[in-house]
Amino acid sequence: MPRIRTFRPGDEEALADICVRTGDAGGDATGRYSSDDLLPAIFVLPYVARHPDFAWVVESDDDRVTGYIVGAPDTDAFDAWFRDEWWPRYHAQFPRPAEVVTEEDDIVTGAYRRAETPSTAGEKGYPAHLHIDLLPELQGQGFGRRLIETLMERFRDAAVPGVHLIASARNTGAAAFYPRVGFTLVPSVPGILVYVRKP
Repeated sequence: MPRIRTFRPGDEEALADICVRTGDAGGDATGRYSSDDLLPAIFVLPYVARHPDFAWVVESDDDRVTGYIVGAPDTDAFDAWFRDEWWPRYHAQFPRPAEVVTEEDDIVTGAYRRAETPSTAGEKGYPAHLHIDLLPELQGQGFGRRLIETLMERFRDAAVPGVHLIASARNTGAAAFYPRVGFTLVPSVPGILVYVRKP
């Protein structure tokens, strides 16, 4: 039976692999961008570097990591650290585009824009955010819900008042999942789903 455990140093390669294999609106994004390093460098690796105490994984019977959840208790503080300390190491690999033409340009530009403006969700009482990804073999077994509740308990312990998350409108699985685990959809821009929840 798979089990949930806290993140441990050495899990990073598995987390990066899961991030890529679920990075196309829940589908496999392998080979979609100029490098498979792109999505993990933005959406999972900085979280376990900055906040390893807000990260859990699902480990299979054969000791493979098959899912994870990561979080940041204060989005504005995380984004400032991302901009100043984390993302500069990727400037050479992913230079800021002069203009946004491709989907990759949009993702890279978004990384450079971190911390340019305060989080609007934070201003509304939902300063934390999270990312959760499960390989297909793990989905539909209740582990997503268990990971969410594990992180919510950690947010409560840290006196975090609220959490938000963002998903692509193309991700129909996410759109069905998040309301089932207590998140409320709030208005956003076309193509983007924004959900909020109190821990």
